[in-house]
Amino acid sequence: MVTAIVLLQLFIVLALIFIGARVGSIGLGIYGMVGVFILVFIFGLKPGNVPIDVMLIIVSVITAASALQAAGGLDYLVGLAAKFLRKHPDHITYYGPLTTWLFCLVAGTAHTSYSLLPIISEIATNSKIRPERPMSVATIAASLGITGSPVSAATAAMISTDLLGGKGIELKDIMLICIPASLIAILVAAFVQNHVGKKLVDDPEYQRRVKEGIINPEADAKAMEQMETHPSKRAKYSVIAFLLGVFLVVLFGSVSSLRPSFMIDGEMTTLKMPETIEIIMMSVAALILIVGKADVKKAVKGNVFEAGMNAMVSIFGIAWMGDTFFNGNLDFFKEHISGIVTQYPFLFAIALFIMSIMLFSQAATVRTLYPLGIGLGLSPLALVAMFPAVNGYFFIPNYPTEVAAINFDRTGTTRIGKYVLNHSFQLSGFITTIVSISVGYLIITFLY
Repeated sequence: MVTAIVLLQLFIVLALIFIGARVGSIGLGIYGMVGVFILVFIFGLKPGNVPIDVMLIIVSVITAASALQAAGGLDYLVGLAAKFLRKHPDHITYYGPLTTWLFCLVAGTAHTSYSLLPIISEIATNSKIRPERPMSVATIAASLGITGSPVSAATAAMISTDLLGGKGIELKDIMLICIPASLIAILVAAFVQNHVGKKLVDDPEYQRRVKEGIINPEADAKAMEQMETHPSKRAKYSVIAFLLGVFLVVLFGSVSSLRPSFMIDGEMTTLKMPETIEIIMMSVAALILIVGKADVKKAVKGNVFEAGMNAMVSIFGIAWMGDTFFNGNLDFFKEHISGIVTQYPFLFAIALFIMSIMLFSQAATVRTLYPLGIGLGLSPLALVAMFPAVNGYFFIPNYPTEVAAINFDRTGTTRIGKYVLNHSFQLSGFITTIVSISVGYLIITFLY
């Protein structure tokens, strides 16, 4: 009887995730909250933990990033990246993905890749390099940058006190494990991808488009150069302010003794990392508004702010539903699957991968499944090594960055195959996921 009830609850949770994903935007949050209502009022489960820390970190970081965008700081960074990439066109398959990864690592959002993808595509095309090669890795690298970024919502979820933050895992641990693992994974994927597919000049689709006049590489190169902006000094100042915030987050996250301490109920308590990030990034947003003379109204109308607020609402509903379901049935899971998952931890990584396909959000995946991993007694360090598994949403090619990459590559080499799942991002996605998790395990084995 208990098993049937838990399976019914699981079916309802998955159904609502599916419906929310199909609706899109804040749909995940709305239908997730419907799930909370059903689990609490109908099945009588105790409400799980509301992901307040994660939501507030998203608000603070996105506010700073939106101010940076309004001040022209993102355009300035893209211009710098474009100049660098144009100086090394022959290595675009390596430098392109590394650039998008670095941008997302610093900014904490994959949306910065939208500005870089068309540049990568055009440089590859003009260099007669098959654009699919750098584009496929760069798109995946953008997501991989989130798992390790000190200011991403997913990392914030990891270090929250009710998850790994309460198990002794700090920001420096996540960065020490995930950043090297991601870097190596991207290099491996780029090496493999550099040998995938025909040369651009031999690709039938490219030849057709050139013949029909759809593509004119020389004219496109000139147009691309004209698109590059020349931001003002104010934009540069805003970038410096934002990077200062990132530096302070990393510094205080790596050296906890630098954070203020307070006497609470007779015990000395150090300021927690979630509150530290919130204070720093909101203050940085104010600094950007001052030095960059950014328009606040413009900031809230940008795509960065819109995406961030969508993420916050989604996490509010979907993560609360997941936490309610798994914590409400934790004894059941401990009894039936604890031994198997503890003996074969990679099964939990597979569960993370599958859940991320449905949720389309690393942070929501972390908030939904990691409470279960902790409850099952999995090693906190092992859970950090598995962090890249939450990037599985590349599996179905309908995530915005993938759709954008396909559209930006006008040669037609970056594409969705006849059977949908045989698309350009599949190989790079699996390589980076497997390699990064493997390297992560090596790091925790030899360094901890």
